[in-house]
Amino acid sequence: MAKLKKTVRAKAASAKRPKSAKPADLQAKAEQMSRSIVGSAQQIWMAGMGAFHRAQGEGSKMFEALVKEGMSIEQTTRKLATGKVDAVRDAVEDRVGVVRERAVDTWDRLENVFETRVQRALNRLGVPGREDLAELSKRVNELNAELRKLSKPAAARPAKAKAAAKPARKPTAKKKPAAAKPAARKPAKPRKAALPKAPKPVAPQGE
Repeated sequence: MAKLKKTVRAKAASAKRPKSAKPADLQAKAEQMSRSIVGSAQQIWMAGMGAFHRAQGEGSKMFEALVKEGMSIEQTTRKLATGKVDAVRDAVEDRVGVVRERAVDTWDRLENVFETRVQRALNRLGVPGREDLAELSKRVNELNAELRKLSKPAAARPAKAKAAAKPARKPTAKKKPAAAKPAARKPAKPRKAALPKAPKPVAPQGE
């Protein structure tokens, strides 16, 4: 049994050890690998040259195609942006309109409330309001119209009298008589000198 074990172990060890390759085989394998590497490198080089030539030949076409594609993308983007801008503008305008209407309505209400309160205060103080002033103005206009109507007949009567006096003929001018010469004045008589009055007698006094 011990011999069998030794022989089995020896066979296993011999099987595990690699067989030594010959130098000729190694050289052939190296040459084959170098040839394959050179061939693949040459193919890669040729492929690169072909790609470069093709890119150089079709570069202008590719560039034009890219430009067209970029223009189409720009147009679509601009349309979308314009549509969004218009939508945003419309929304903002609608919002501003609503806010403006509310502000105007609120301002009108405040103005009405203020006018009502001021009118009440003026009525308490005895100051006439807007309606009272309008009524007074209307009444004054009516009175002015009535006064004008009344003053028209009075002014028409003198005008009629003047019209009736116009047909009378003017009297013919008579010749003036020659002016008489003034008569000669008589000399004035000399006035008599006034005599002095005699003094009144004085009564004698008793002794």
